Amino acid sequence: MLVNGSQILAPANENNFAVPAFNISDWAMFTGIIDISEELGAPLIVAIHPNELGHTTRAFLPSVIERVKASPVPVAIHWDHGASFEQALVAIQCGFTSVMIDKSMESFADNVAITKKVVEVAHAVGVSVEAELGTIGKTDSYAESGADTIIYTEPADAAEFVAQTGVDSLAVAIGTRHGIYPPELKPELRLDLLEAIKAAAPLPLVLHGGSNNPDEEIGQSVKLGINKINISSDIKVAYHQRMREVLADPGLREPMDIQPQCVAAMKETAAQKIRLFEADGKADLY
Repeated sequence: MLVNGSQILAPANENNFAVPAFNISDWAMFTGIIDISEELGAPLIVAIHPNELGHTTRAFLPSVIERVKASPVPVAIHWDHGASFEQALVAIQCGFTSVMIDKSMESFADNVAITKKVVEVAHAVGVSVEAELGTIGKTDSYAESGADTIIYTEPADAAEFVAQTGVDSLAVAIGTRHGIYPPELKPELRLDLLEAIKAAAPLPLVLHGGSNNPDEEIGQSVKLGINKINISSDIKVAYHQRMREVLADPGLREPMDIQPQCVAAMKETAAQKIRLFEADGKADLY
């Protein structure tokens, strides 16, 4: 069942759970993620970053859309970290039902202006919009772009930003970083800040950099108002670590002998996240 971001996040906001947004970058990963969501009766956001779409090409989207339409669980197809108004237009043309415009590294005024412009165009065709206020950190140069120093989201700024832009969901900075944390970086979420942001801006809130954080803190963030959590590195590490193990057998060469084992490992990680976010069984709410 193909839905937009607002349709999938409204029940999460009303019922205090988070919808997982899994970043996928090939067909095997996509089918594994949608299969485990169906098995657990969980709503799903299929997230695709511009770099990932560059890898799969735009021709990938029609097949994704057709598979999603046949699914018994609600699924939104989300353009992750779009960098410009023009990129948002491309995403809408491709068939994404949710788009993110990320101008968090710009001034507040510029972030508002560009986000509002995207909202006006996207809402005209039934596409929802996510924006970001504050900055997500980065763990290394390999991870998705982020700031060297986290700029935390201010609750009053969040309320003003939402009021000025009409955005449907807001990614907030409460201490997470993109990628896998090295030993010298300790994940620590500002849950007190999250609680204040949710009180000031009670729309669906988004947590980027959800991978590799302590389960206890992630679980608590869901209870305090996070309704969408982005997971990329954790499922890709599981998928490719198993692939490295499988490819130790030099006799294997057919994808159908290699990829199913990798997908199974990824599904195990994804299932743990779905349950942690309390999204399992929630498809019945839609």
